[in-house]
Amino acid sequence: MIEVGQSASRTRLVLESDIERFTEISGDRNPLHYDAELAAASRFGRIIVQGGVTSGLLNALVAEDLPGPGSVFLHVDWSFRAPVGPGDQITATAEVLEARADKPIYKLATTITNQDGVVVLDGTALVWQEPLG
Repeated sequence: MIEVGQSASRTRLVLESDIERFTEISGDRNPLHYDAELAAASRFGRIIVQGGVTSGLLNALVAEDLPGPGSVFLHVDWSFRAPVGPGDQITATAEVLEARADKPIYKLATTITNQDGVVVLDGTALVWQEPLG
């Protein structure tokens, strides 16, 4: 039973290989992800990973932990607050803000922070949990 106030977190180390794997899936070859010299001269100061690599940790958190298996996003409203690069350790957290009584739909507060406690992504997500079995 999912209740308002429940929360869960998941942490992972971001690797250079994440950029390559995400590029294979998405085709995103932005030089900020590959050109160290160009990226160093940018406002980011270094190579950064694609936003999908960062937000992907929320996919895993929602699908595996809260609400859990069978869960899919219906709507997300995320702001990317700070860059994430290879070598960063990020932690995704979700907290249930609303739980509908008539359907397995949940509104979640979502946040991702880096190893220094800097918020790199925040916002909300509306999630459906498909009953399994």
